Amino acid sequence: MTAALRTLELTVRRRLDGVLHGDHLGLIPGPGSEPGEAREYQPGDDVRQMDWSVTARTTHPHVRQTVADRELETWLVVDLSSSLDFGTASCEKRDLAVAAASAVTYLAGGSGNRIGAIVATGDRMQRIPARGGRVHAQAMLRRIASTPHAADGVRGDLRGALESLRRPQRRRGLAVVVSDFLGPIDWEHSLRALSGRHDLLAVEVLDPRDMELPAAGDVVLYDPESGRTREFSTTPKLRADFAQAARAHRADVEATLRRCGAPRLSLRTDRDWITDVVRFVSARRHSFGAPRGATGAGRVARG
Repeated sequence: MTAALRTLELTVRRRLDGVLHGDHLGLIPGPGSEPGEAREYQPGDDVRQMDWSVTARTTHPHVRQTVADRELETWLVVDLSSSLDFGTASCEKRDLAVAAASAVTYLAGGSGNRIGAIVATGDRMQRIPARGGRVHAQAMLRRIASTPHAADGVRGDLRGALESLRRPQRRRGLAVVVSDFLGPIDWEHSLRALSGRHDLLAVEVLDPRDMELPAAGDVVLYDPESGRTREFSTTPKLRADFAQAARAHRADVEATLRRCGAPRLSLRTDRDWITDVVRFVSARRHSFGAPRGATGAGRVARG
């Protein structure tokens, strides 16, 4: 386990260092808490940051920029329910969730920053207090990676994990939710409540078989979260219906995350996940139009 995590850390550092040079934006450029200068509104800006006095004076919409806090507290909410113990490509979704946690830890682990985690499997939930330093980060990732698998027939509890982050109330920071977001969308209220105090990021972890079934003939499928086993014949109609239902569910998840103000980073077991992380970070940096050398709560300086 330790050797595997060390290899993962080296891979993350080497790949991200090779693309994101110098001080770079973190996964979410946080708004900070102290007032700064006003600038003209651009599509994609948070309307909650509108500066109405400047808007009225200039007759052009303006937003009030804020100066980010010097330290960032990041919380990982990692869903390791039974649906993530599955993978048909290069790895299981659980492995990809751990890799995503490692990347977030690296990107948010600048000097003075703290990171903690809430890990939920459905039948247990562990809380890892937010602390700084590389030793703590490595110990946290080991605990996430070594989390025991849920028992058969136990459903995941993403909503419970989000509620655990809500209470007790923690200092304003960044909340990163890592999940495949399969199953009922009963977590919207909890995530929306978190958005009132934290910047959000949703990391969606998927496998190709979550979106479509292969033409495999007669198959026996087992759902570890319900304990049910069913036999199917993967006819063209069944495959088409499954793909349509999967697309509809993903669209519902995407719309829900958008309503909660949570950008979505989608990772798949059949893709180069680090490349997807780099693209996401670069796109966020470009969309916010901030200078490369800026630092602060939403920014990650080399530690």
